[in-house]
Amino acid sequence: MGDIKNKVQGIDPNVRARDVRALTSESSNIYETLVVITKRSKQLAIDIKQELHQKLEEFAVSSDTIEEVTENKEQIEISKFYERLPNPVIIATEEYLAGDLHFHYQDRKKKKPQQ
Repeated sequence: MGDIKNKVQGIDPNVRARDVRALTSESSNIYETLVVITKRSKQLAIDIKQELHQKLEEFAVSSDTIEEVTENKEQIEISKFYERLPNPVIIATEEYLAGDLHFHYQDRKKKKPQQ
């Protein structure tokens, strides 16, 4: 995941309408396309969350008192960067439309009905 800054630089973080025909260019079914984008967005969300927690743990200070809360400017800047990232669904959709997202079927055989 480490290259999230480069990956999202040109992506507009706002949601916008999409052409359904453009989404179904690689697979002929819109539902299959949505499943692929959804699975990739879940992967991205998990990766981004893990990356954020790793970066914030570097600044973690353990103290015994609850009253003692300190602000760390680096921590705040890191959190603000991750808050401004586009939604993982938007990132996954852009990856799909750019052709960077590849998928395959594990088992495409149709089961015959038992008689």
